[in-house]
Amino acid sequence: MANDELYTPKWIFQAINLDFDLDVCAPEQGPLNTPAAKWFSIKDDGLTQHWFGRVFMNPPFSKPSVWVDKWLDHGNGIALLPLSGNSRWWVKLWNGESAVVMVPPNTGFINSEGEEKKIMYGISLWAIGESNITALKMSNLGRIR
Repeated sequence: MANDELYTPKWIFQAINLDFDLDVCAPEQGPLNTPAAKWFSIKDDGLTQHWFGRVFMNPPFSKPSVWVDKWLDHGNGIALLPLSGNSRWWVKLWNGESAVVMVPPNTGFINSEGEEKKIMYGISLWAIGESNITALKMSNLGRIR
């Protein structure tokens, strides 16, 4: 799916002002903008790897459920996900201990060619773990829930 190869813009990382130990869904050549010490690409299959430290996750939007489950089990990080209020994984996040902010509409993401591509549907940024929730609150990206 084409939307599975869209990467997080730099301004989001600047707003949350965190460094990550691991990007679990990076491009094959490594993170484009994610300030992460290590990463897993599709070739590494991040779902089967051991996650450690603070993780950043922008998973394939075509199948986020399994990624959300692993992220929740890990309990430390930031996740960028589509708005999907009627899906089981979204309800699980909403009812859990994580915080969320809606990313501004028409945010430009980076495609595999390095070009900006606007996304026409809602995007949410989730935080789990005390320091990540604090960073999200201090980001000025919008109202936090």
